Amino acid sequence: MKVALLSFAHVHAATYIQLLRDRSDIELIVTDPDADPGDPTRGKALADELGVTYRAGYDEALAERPRAVIVTSENARHRTLVELAAAAGAHILCEKPLATTEDDARAMIDACERVGVSLMTAYPVRFHPAFAALRHTLSDGDLGPLLSVHGTNNSSPPALERPWFADPACAGGGAIMDHTLHIADLLDVLLDGEQPTHVHAVANSLLTSSTDGPEVESAGLLTLTYPRGLVATIDCSWSHPATHPTWGGLTLTCVGERALAEFDAFPPLLTGYDTAQAATRWEPAAIDLDAAMLESFLTAARTGQRAHPDGETGLRTLKTALAAYASLHTGQPATITAT
Repeated sequence: MKVALLSFAHVHAATYIQLLRDRSDIELIVTDPDADPGDPTRGKALADELGVTYRAGYDEALAERPRAVIVTSENARHRTLVELAAAAGAHILCEKPLATTEDDARAMIDACERVGVSLMTAYPVRFHPAFAALRHTLSDGDLGPLLSVHGTNNSSPPALERPWFADPACAGGGAIMDHTLHIADLLDVLLDGEQPTHVHAVANSLLTSSTDGPEVESAGLLTLTYPRGLVATIDCSWSHPATHPTWGGLTLTCVGERALAEFDAFPPLLTGYDTAQAATRWEPAAIDLDAAMLESFLTAARTGQRAHPDGETGLRTLKTALAAYASLHTGQPATITAT
């Protein structure tokens, strides 16, 4: 099956390429025409380093009629590339957030539905076997009615690798846009698509304050209120220093009437001290969530089945992040209208 990857802007692009390039069932082509020609971390230079077939532009790549397309551009460019891929008849996996505005997300969903192709949002954490166990524990009633959920998604600032993450025009925001959505997706799964009615957000930019360009929030805390009275919080901060032993981490704590359950997406397998680097070393448990997500997407593309998490999921979770920005603007909880 032919697969095209469009743009290397996102930090996950190289990871997806490495997972796909050596598969005997995949013919991979890539393109990154928007890259700075002198940037060795993008464009043909990166494609050559990774040993994958490069095409000069999006039109050239899509002219080869790939059955599946992966969009890993800057967030604000997702709509353009998804619409191009849909017009070429490809099933699409789009990096999160699905878009930076609700209108763009809806247009992307509609474009895919018109031609009958799948639109999948890149939420790999839901494929974690420990999260599946948590979901079953909740559905089996072992926790009792769910009262509250606390989620954390913290990392080093991604702008250290890709500066556009700190450009609100390209990214749609800062840490809130970047790190709210994985937790929002897990909540979407646990609550069967139920959306919060209100979102209250507080944030600051103390961790990445700079005079070099637009300032985005680097630390945020969201409080979500649901119709049934459930309250959830999301810590979505870029709070890990560059010297931290891991890039990031994600946890979820679910409090029910009968019991409490905790989920850690990246628990340490081994901890210790690296004498060569004079730093703490942390070896995470070996579960490749990106590989699991890609396998689900490729299966859907082969069979023509609807891929999950789909575009509607991407839109619902995006609305949570957009409501958080509305709340920051007013200082009051923002209301979400159900999709």
